[in-house]
Amino acid sequence: GKTLMTDAVQGAESPAASPGAFQGYGSKGYRAYVLFALVTVYVFNFIDRVVITSVQELIKNDFQLSDAQLGYLGGPTFAILYTLLGIPIARLAEKNNRTTILGVCIGLWSLMTAACGMAVNYSMLLATRIGVSIGEAGGTPPAQSVIADYFPADKRATALGIYSLGVPIGSMLAAVGGGYIAAKLGWRDAFLALGLPGLILAILVKTTIKEPPRAAEAGEAPNFKEAFQALSKKAAFWHAAMGGAAASFTGYGVGQFTTSFFIRTHKSELAAMQL
Repeated sequence: GKTLMTDAVQGAESPAASPGAFQGYGSKGYRAYVLFALVTVYVFNFIDRVVITSVQELIKNDFQLSDAQLGYLGGPTFAILYTLLGIPIARLAEKNNRTTILGVCIGLWSLMTAACGMAVNYSMLLATRIGVSIGEAGGTPPAQSVIADYFPADKRATALGIYSLGVPIGSMLAAVGGGYIAAKLGWRDAFLALGLPGLILAILVKTTIKEPPRAAEAGEAPNFKEAFQALSKKAAFWHAAMGGAAASFTGYGVGQFTTSFFIRTHKSELAAMQL
């Protein structure tokens, strides 16, 4: 029969604590802390992802770039590896310590964001943006997996909804903070100021978030081909995937040049825009 696991966290409950129903791992207070920490991670994820859109007019002037070159910085340079690496990293998270994966990835994308501020030419800036994309590809897969193993099934949708608040909060802070710092101190300082704190966050995540036991029954996970074959037969999968892709395609495309539009067309000043 199933046995209770020794509490790894004060007040923790094992997935087997209630026969037939997963009651969540850890005390309610600790689960709240874990969720808060992961929301913070997602906030920094989006800050470091989109801050470039707030400062790109300054970068354009410094490096004498075309709009196409700016588009590469915010588009393919970031999106290709971010998209493709999410799958193998998610696969890695299925069998390995997720807090370690998350901590390493936070450290990588934060370091690469700070390195953007030290770029001396366009090629170096492209390379550091690629580094940001590689690190950020490892943000959401292990984070969502950790949430699933901390929260019972009837609480997961709420937990994931709260986690998703990282998107608007991070985007707002990148615009306000990044734009203000760039206007006052320069675009390089904006990258450094918003990137370096993530290194501290990486350490906190690894040292304060316990790796939860897997809530699901142990077993061999299906490979990518098997999983895709199962999903491809479901209309809802295609609707969600295509809808999400279309929303991201247009959203990121418009967002990339929104600040530039106001500066060029309406002669707005960067600091005034952010405040």
